[in-house]
Amino acid sequence: MRYHKLSPHELLAAGNDAPEINDTPWLVRWDEVRDPEALVTGLLPDTVEFRTSGTTGPQESWVRTGQQLWDEAGLLAGLLAPRRPEALLACAPARHLFGALATVLLPARLGVPVWYRPQYYGAMPPTERRRWAVVGVPWTFSVLLRHAEWVGAAEQVAVLHSTAMLPTTAARLVQEQGAERVSVTEVFGSTETGGVASRVWAPDEPLWELLPDVRPAWGEPDSTGDVLLSVSSPRLAARPGRPQPSSHLTDDYIRVGPDHRFRFSGRRGRLVKVNGRRVNLDELEKLLRDVVHCADLACLPVTDPVSGENLDLLVVPAAGEALDTGGVRAVLASAGLAVRPRRVHFVDRIDRSDTGKLRRVQPPLTTRAGA
Repeated sequence: MRYHKLSPHELLAAGNDAPEINDTPWLVRWDEVRDPEALVTGLLPDTVEFRTSGTTGPQESWVRTGQQLWDEAGLLAGLLAPRRPEALLACAPARHLFGALATVLLPARLGVPVWYRPQYYGAMPPTERRRWAVVGVPWTFSVLLRHAEWVGAAEQVAVLHSTAMLPTTAARLVQEQGAERVSVTEVFGSTETGGVASRVWAPDEPLWELLPDVRPAWGEPDSTGDVLLSVSSPRLAARPGRPQPSSHLTDDYIRVGPDHRFRFSGRRGRLVKVNGRRVNLDELEKLLRDVVHCADLACLPVTDPVSGENLDLLVVPAAGEALDTGGVRAVLASAGLAVRPRRVHFVDRIDRSDTGKLRRVQPPLTTRAGA
């Protein structure tokens, strides 16, 4: 894999949806630009349209101003500033908001060179620089584990992650390389809201802290102690042709702590109640990945005539692996899980967005083995 050098002007002029920006590796030397802010603000359009990932319904368009994007890139730069990065490796595609912010604009804010890597396989950037920032998507952590010598050659590797729940490989990376070398800063947000909160990951799952320009707009908790996250921010996106809203109500349940910090309870569409027990399907998937040897898996919420709500498990067998329903169920039983899937389906693939989110609005593609 060869990183093609682009000028900052070529990068910004191409637009966030351009295939040459999203699908091919490139290098941009922001460290050679005398005034990155003047260049960026002169080339950014007045408004930029982004589409939701379509993981929970049809894609929708949301509009953000160029100034909103530049301001949010500044907030992200502030999160990484204590690590003093000298260079950046980015894996998030620019067609999505997080990639537009962190892959395209964040390096300009930091004034550092950026190498964009759109695929799992290929060469890593050169190791001359000692302090790295990494803009990660879920598969990035596996890449860093595979290239342990590249990580080990650095003094600091500060991973910035958004778009989805952290995979278990993130904890493994920190454990193997040490928290002194590797840190993982998570950003909580969406296409509609932009960044809402952040935290530096730790094994005890610390509370999320609102970003400096975000204000809480949620109501009182329900009987479970949870409340839907609602926020106000100058960076809220607007629907095309409509004014910017004063606040936005998300589909994310939170449990509010001191000083408006919060703990994430789960997305509304990824929570099911099975026999009176509320299950976060994203958390369950993390547990299942540790016990089921497969290429991919996902939990789907389903309706059940007896329990009302339940879940099914989709499994993509690993190459050369012989898996059957009985074998998977035996593994799940031995793991002692409190909740087990109603059914196990073997599929050719699981449809995901390019940032790793499950597209549950499309039916699974079953293999010849059936369900």
